[in-house]
Amino acid sequence: MTKEMKADCVILGGGTGGFAAALAAARLGKRVIMTEETDWIGGQLTSQAVPPDEHPWIESFGCTRSYRQFREGIRSYYRRHFPLSAQAYANPLLNPGNGGVSRLCQEPRAALAVLQQMLAPYVHSGRVRILTRHRIESAETEGDRVRSVTVRSSFSGDRCVLTAPYFVDATECGDVLPLTGTEYVTGAESKSQTGEPHALDGAPDPLDMQGFTHCFAMDYLPGEDHTIDKPAQYAFWRAYKADFWPDKLLSWTGVKPNTLEPVQYELFPGTDRYSLFHYRQIADQANFVPGAYDSSITLVNWPQNDYWLGPVFEVDEAERERHLEGARQLSLSLLYWLQTEAPRPDGGQGYPGLRLRPDVVGTEDGLAMYPYIRESRRIRAEFTVVEQHLAANRPDGKSEAYYDSVGIGCYRIDLHPSTAGRTYIDVSSLPFQIPLGSLIPERMENLLPACKNLGVTHITNGCYRLHPVEWNIGEAVGSLISYCLDRDVSPRAVRNGEQELASFQALLRQQGVELEWPVIRAV
Repeated sequence: MTKEMKADCVILGGGTGGFAAALAAARLGKRVIMTEETDWIGGQLTSQAVPPDEHPWIESFGCTRSYRQFREGIRSYYRRHFPLSAQAYANPLLNPGNGGVSRLCQEPRAALAVLQQMLAPYVHSGRVRILTRHRIESAETEGDRVRSVTVRSSFSGDRCVLTAPYFVDATECGDVLPLTGTEYVTGAESKSQTGEPHALDGAPDPLDMQGFTHCFAMDYLPGEDHTIDKPAQYAFWRAYKADFWPDKLLSWTGVKPNTLEPVQYELFPGTDRYSLFHYRQIADQANFVPGAYDSSITLVNWPQNDYWLGPVFEVDEAERERHLEGARQLSLSLLYWLQTEAPRPDGGQGYPGLRLRPDVVGTEDGLAMYPYIRESRRIRAEFTVVEQHLAANRPDGKSEAYYDSVGIGCYRIDLHPSTAGRTYIDVSSLPFQIPLGSLIPERMENLLPACKNLGVTHITNGCYRLHPVEWNIGEAVGSLISYCLDRDVSPRAVRNGEQELASFQALLRQQGVELEWPVIRAV
């Protein structure tokens, strides 16, 4: 069965950027259709089970108003619905998980609830239609414009043809780009192409991409045995050691990303080693009244379950499935190793009380609904951000100032080990802006990116891919589409027209989007 649906804009992908685009467009009065491959909107925040990676000043400035509303919504959600301790309830900067990675570590289901609340007025009014468990299958174009896309339900198998004046690619891998013939880049560029200090010395490598991770949630009940069945690929992963890794991957030895020196981890706090359980802890038992939680809960997105043996796009379907299954097997093997063989400080082996928590991530197998993909296809844009624009060694100590800024972001250039067998690239960067030119394809007129598929490089993707930046990208794109529809202008005309650009930037400021940073140091 095939049906048709129309809207002012069609957003393919309901992740962090896609959600923000839908919210912005709906808030400005536009009709939106948003598709999502999984059961949950929210992407990194929910279906991928990755607590926010944020900059040091997030509580004061450096994000959009709506992202701040999301963060405060998380705290309010826990205060309203959970039996918090008196101390936690009174803490204005409540961090439900008290994880070390962020000032706000929450359970994926809490993030989902808040996102749904934020969109509720527009969903209930019919202004926003969300098609979960739908994936793009094909697209129809005419010249430099997308005419329609066809999505298919993984539940019913039915197809739906979606038409709109504007389309947004918010998929995790940039899946709309090849289907529409939009020009794009993948993998790692060379120094001769970009001049970036950390680009490849030789030829570019389109299949050299950051590794990805299939996250999972677990808690710990000492004295109990929750050991899973031995994973099918356990023998492989138990023996695996990469050339650039100081020990076997399944060990307590890792690599310090910024120095590449060996580093020793431990599971729970107790020594001078870094506690992995605490790293992305999303529910701290101490934040709740006694008995509310049997244990603290953590999300496992660790060095030991980064998968870098191959990419999941720009390869055939069999290769894609092989790597997706490999990542699943690596994560399950890590859990099994932790439960059965991991050395303990008391001289014993294994923590059988570690319990996989499928309920936390909304799946039957206990792994997140979708893998955490760090790198995507990237549009060939009117303007591409390169390392020189935001490197910490810039003479004036400031990143490139873009006349066409549509937001800001901040994070280190943080690239995980790659599918070409390269180790971390982790270097300081300066707080940066998001140029409108990086959101406009060099040719296509009515297709825009809304996540990590904007005009960045393999290197600068390492700091543009994080939660508040992706949210800002999506919000800018949703606002831009609304502006273009209201004024009957194109995105390209907005960027290249002085008055139009100033008017659009004024709209963004009105909507609570910060366009410039105060003077602060590199991170």
